[in-house]
Amino acid sequence: MRQAGRYMPQYRKLRQKYSILELCRNPELAAKVTLEPVHRLGVDAAIVFADILLPFEPLRLGLTFTPGEGPRIERPIREAADVERLPTFNVEAELGFVLDTLRLVRRELADDVALIGFAGAPFTLASYAIEGGSSRTFTKTKRFMYQTPDTWHLFLSKLADMVGRFLGAQARAGAHALQLFDSWVGCLSPDDYRTYAAPYSRKALAIAREAGAPLIHFGTGTATFLEDFAAAGGDVVSVDWRIPLDAAWSRIGDRAIQGNLEPAALLAPEGERTRQVRDILKRAAGRPGHIFNLGHGVLPETDVAAVRAVVDLVHG
Repeated sequence: MRQAGRYMPQYRKLRQKYSILELCRNPELAAKVTLEPVHRLGVDAAIVFADILLPFEPLRLGLTFTPGEGPRIERPIREAADVERLPTFNVEAELGFVLDTLRLVRRELADDVALIGFAGAPFTLASYAIEGGSSRTFTKTKRFMYQTPDTWHLFLSKLADMVGRFLGAQARAGAHALQLFDSWVGCLSPDDYRTYAAPYSRKALAIAREAGAPLIHFGTGTATFLEDFAAAGGDVVSVDWRIPLDAAWSRIGDRAIQGNLEPAALLAPEGERTRQVRDILKRAAGRPGHIFNLGHGVLPETDVAAVRAVVDLVHG
């Protein structure tokens, strides 16, 4: 969960010289960023350094990152013609730098450390493309969804096909497992999730499954429709801190689960941080198939020593 993000000094040092896109496009540097947390934190898996919005460049939507504001989409999706002109592209050719990064990391990783590839889920990608960047309200996205449902479904179907192919290519390049990130899907009601998002996550995961790697389905704010989220696919279902781990497990049945420490707990004093970690482990109760993780990404203010302490506590 953002293992190599802004809280690590080595990453910040590289970012003084390179933009996010420059790091992503340079397999040697991206591999270095991917591997640094494995060495510093002692985690059991590396997640490739990339960004879920990288496919927007071959989709000809344009992508920049503005300091302090995040990603900006230069040519956002606003009408049917924008969706109809989206090109179908060869993921191996256009996003080959991500695949090269995976190959480099695989050569450097110890045999007992897994490598995770990832991509954005269709709904989350669509929300960025329609909003033109990040959003708190997703007003443009929901207006598009409600007012032009046929175009919405066409758009998400195209995204699902691309995402599924991209994930499959990452497995063939060496990723041991694949994670589908639906970071913003929690803004939907249960009915809207079932109608406007779930079919396309299901499609993307079904295409990715053909590559044979285990699939992790990640979302935030999914407690109100967790059963539907799990039904959309994935061998592992991620949950955030808004639902207790054991309560989530009782709702999704015999599935592996990933989660679910509140990221801000890493900012708490040691005693409180330890209490929250132990509570999650107690709720897991030694049950097979628990990947201990945060409910979302590491916050920029986080002390690296706090992350390492959590890793050591869980391993202990």
